[in-house]
Amino acid sequence: MDPLGAPSQFVDVDSLPGWSDAYEPKQLDCHQSPVEKAQVDVRSPFPYRKDINEKIILWKGDVALLNCTAIVNTSNETLTDKNPVSESIFMHAGPDLKDELQKLKGCRTGEAKLTKGFNLAARFIIHTVGPKYKSRYRTAAESSLYSCYRNVLQLAKEQAMCSVGFCVINTLKRCYPLEDATHIALRTVRRFLEVHGETLEKVVFAVSELEEATYQKLLPLYFPRSLEEEVQSLPYLPADIGNAEGEPVVPERQIRITEKPGLPDDASDEEGLEADLSFIGSHAFARMEGDVDKQRRLILQGQLSEAALQKQHQRNYNRWLCQARAEDLSDIASLKALYQTGVDNCGRTVMVVVGRNIPVTLIDMEKALLYFIHVMDHIAVKEYVLVYFHTLTNDYNQLDSNFLKKLYDVVDAKYKRNLKALYFVHPTFRSKVSAWFFTTFTVSGLKDKIHYVESLQQLFTAIPPEQIDLPPFVLEYDARENGPYYSSYPPSPDL
Repeated sequence: MDPLGAPSQFVDVDSLPGWSDAYEPKQLDCHQSPVEKAQVDVRSPFPYRKDINEKIILWKGDVALLNCTAIVNTSNETLTDKNPVSESIFMHAGPDLKDELQKLKGCRTGEAKLTKGFNLAARFIIHTVGPKYKSRYRTAAESSLYSCYRNVLQLAKEQAMCSVGFCVINTLKRCYPLEDATHIALRTVRRFLEVHGETLEKVVFAVSELEEATYQKLLPLYFPRSLEEEVQSLPYLPADIGNAEGEPVVPERQIRITEKPGLPDDASDEEGLEADLSFIGSHAFARMEGDVDKQRRLILQGQLSEAALQKQHQRNYNRWLCQARAEDLSDIASLKALYQTGVDNCGRTVMVVVGRNIPVTLIDMEKALLYFIHVMDHIAVKEYVLVYFHTLTNDYNQLDSNFLKKLYDVVDAKYKRNLKALYFVHPTFRSKVSAWFFTTFTVSGLKDKIHYVESLQQLFTAIPPEQIDLPPFVLEYDARENGPYYSSYPPSPDL
């Protein structure tokens, strides 16, 4: 209430319902198919996070009326755009805002600049300029729109702001498709909160009636409110979900480093360094350089060759990842052979592989490889551990060494770098010998990370029992072989 007793037109963000408040979770029931039930174990790259959801608000209303630390204004490069959002902000902020904007001397596309809120309830206004959209320049527009949201959030973090009210930055005047832009907005905010969530208490998406339906449809993809909603939303995620910060990834724009710049790709290495010099030039300096720095160039040539190989490997992995996101992998998911559980004593994500659930002779192993990439891509960006249950496997479940070698060769470098331990549970003598040969002569980088675990009690010294979902047959086998040890441990659902 204002001093005259009239209700204030401004809306306090703390009075608005959160994203999760109106959600009624649906329980999985016995009438669902095994595939539907199995998909609960398939994690989205944007997993259910209650702590993040509590920060999100979707509100149909005028962003200028929000009582929060800062609101976002979308404008043009001269900060004089006339669109419904800007006009409302100018009207409520008062004439001092125009004077302040003149001091900023404009704002480039993708940038974010700060002014006071003046007569607004918000203390600050963050001004940003969204891109003009043309289909032929789509990748540039995506990168610019990402920069708008990212720079606004970064500015909020630097200024220690508690809450930010976002308008829809992509205005109709700039012709950006609403749904495409909403994907970028939501995933950028999500990725930022995953890393810097402690710096912001509330993020409000202030939308119009026209925009509300699109946000309602896409918010569950990036901010699922339960494990069930996470699974249900997974098939609707676009193929391109950006990198770890939500930024669009465009492999075609990456610099390609060739082994011999200026030479055709099929030029023979046997022509030697002299052939390369002919492409440098025939002047005296070029010839002198060849005589003096021959050894240095040979070393550099080796470095370029390694860089070129890494670029080629990254392109190959990106193709596998795109195929994995486009393929129907529900039949592989239903096996429950790979799933995420809790964390180990060091706080690292634990991934479980159940050997007995892999019918090697009956499934398409290429689809199994795609499924592994689909599930692991977002896990491997941080440190993680693998737990492989070899319990009660037989020849029917044995993964071929050629498949394992292909898997090791295909996956991105982050998989190998961030894998900190592989716990091999209930190994047999034969499996230990096979693993020794494989890690010694095929993938030597894995050898020091393997730990053979004879009992679950031994495993629990590294991973607390409440942090790992154990298949019942593993519990039964271990109790039979090693004796009961943890009688109060609750049985996991049938895996």
